Amino acid sequence: MVECAGSAVKKGELPLTRSAAAEFCAGDEVLLSGVLYTARDAAHRRFIEVLDAGAELPFPVEGATIYYTGPAPAPPGSIIGSAGPTTSYRMDGTTPRLLALGLCGMIGKGNRSPAVVDAIKRYGAVYFCAIGGAGALLAECIVGCEAIAFPDLGTEAVRRLTVKEFPVIVAIDSRGNNLYERTGFYSASPAV
Repeated sequence: MVECAGSAVKKGELPLTRSAAAEFCAGDEVLLSGVLYTARDAAHRRFIEVLDAGAELPFPVEGATIYYTGPAPAPPGSIIGSAGPTTSYRMDGTTPRLLALGLCGMIGKGNRSPAVVDAIKRYGAVYFCAIGGAGALLAECIVGCEAIAFPDLGTEAVRRLTVKEFPVIVAIDSRGNNLYERTGFYSASPAV
């Protein structure tokens, strides 16, 4: 049984395992380190096209974490520009299918649909929120960046990021505990 009463900042290694995801509780502050992937709405639509064609996704989905961001171009001397989270509900239509394939974590902002919350519980995943408006600060935790798929999407191309102590908050844990519902914010997601 996971103890979910007031805890210190936790550390999370990426890629995640289901047992590691189960250790997080809604409201936990977590510092993530390892590899994650960027993808927004356009990339998610491509993921579904790829899967419908019987092909494999451009990254190993088992245990992966997707960060819903489209980073700004890198300024001189930097590996990435500002990389703040985008609103997550725009990916809700494709997320359950990716969770069924082994996706273990997502990072974005805002509440998720009931279908996504159900899939998070069913597949033992976790949804993290990053602080919107802090993209320049979050970029300081990104130590590696490589575009790996869909370069025609520009800032929405899929990237492999290596992060070190990337700060997030657990918004929905693997048991379906939802920080947004607990606090009364965003009690319902917009229709998707």
